[in-house]
Amino acid sequence: MHPPEILDLPRLPRDAEGPVFAEPWQAQAFALTIKLHEVGAFTWTEWAQALSSELAEDPSDDGARYYQHWVAALESLVGDHGMARADELHARKQGWLAAYQRTPHGQPVTL
Repeated sequence: MHPPEILDLPRLPRDAEGPVFAEPWQAQAFALTIKLHEVGAFTWTEWAQALSSELAEDPSDDGARYYQHWVAALESLVGDHGMARADELHARKQGWLAAYQRTPHGQPVTL
């Protein structure tokens, strides 16, 4: 169950059933955000403000980059709340990029 406030998020891609995702990583980022909120890592108000700030920096986005903004907002909150340092996030992203590049097409990416 999503927080009721989920429907108030600016520009959230959704249909009558709720949020929609074009790729699996988008759903994973969404789920991680919800879980971190549920365990008290940040308030929903903090999340909405972080996401709104990210979206405001790219007013020409037609929604194609929505979940990239979502991840940037999540990374910002994770850093602000001391859950991970910027260098740790960078190293993890580089690890995933390297894993992606060495993974044959059609195979799952693993670190």
